[in-house]
Amino acid sequence: MDLNRRQQQMLSLVRQQGFVSVEGLAQHFDVTAQTIRRDINSLCEFGLLRRYHGGAGLPSSVENAAYSARQVLWLEQKRRIAQAVAAAIPDQASLFITLGTTTEEVAKALLDRRDLRVITNNLNVASIMSGNPTFDVIITGGVVRNRDRGVIGEAAIDFIRQFKADYAVIGISGIDQDGTLLDFDYREVRVQQAIIEHSRRVMLVTDHSKFGRNALVRLGDVTQIDTLFTDREPPAAIRALMEEHGRHIHVAGVDAAFSLADD
Repeated sequence: MDLNRRQQQMLSLVRQQGFVSVEGLAQHFDVTAQTIRRDINSLCEFGLLRRYHGGAGLPSSVENAAYSARQVLWLEQKRRIAQAVAAAIPDQASLFITLGTTTEEVAKALLDRRDLRVITNNLNVASIMSGNPTFDVIITGGVVRNRDRGVIGEAAIDFIRQFKADYAVIGISGIDQDGTLLDFDYREVRVQQAIIEHSRRVMLVTDHSKFGRNALVRLGDVTQIDTLFTDREPPAAIRALMEEHGRHIHVAGVDAAFSLADD
């Protein structure tokens, strides 16, 4: 799904104001209320807005959009991000790959590498990467979440703590304006935190829709990652925070190709 300019501007208005009315949006964009309602319905279907009587507000902070919806949302942007990450990971590297539809695109983009050692709590990633016979793919133990085939729980954390990987490729559900990394499931967050702790270099992969998105559980903040891979320039406050802490931002399709292995 690609949002048109009006829908993108609607999202920005909701994030600024918290709630917008159908009537106010119709006047702002000089379109009919019916057109605005169709836009709201589309955005709600993908979990980007929440429908209220007479308008729309921020999506739920306690429930993520359906996995099937997230798979197709901003798909081309996720693929560009994935290609940028793949260019930064050399052959014969070890890495964690976490849950998320963007991390699954990274798994696909890495299939032309050789001799990777991959530890993952994402059964979709394991299935994708086992297609390369030169890879060793290791799956954590734990409880399988049926909605997205993610593995979570104490067993997954204990398993991860046995390793120290060269890279971690992690996804996220939201990034607050102050740089806080947010997700919906505290059990998933604990696994993510263990992966960050046991990685030499942390790569956060996220499309631009996650900036300013609300979610309940705090994972950490952007200063804990080494490189942010995204498809648009982050908000100024996040850029300033990362620059202050010597972190890197890679905007896929804008930056020149590079390899962190050569740093």
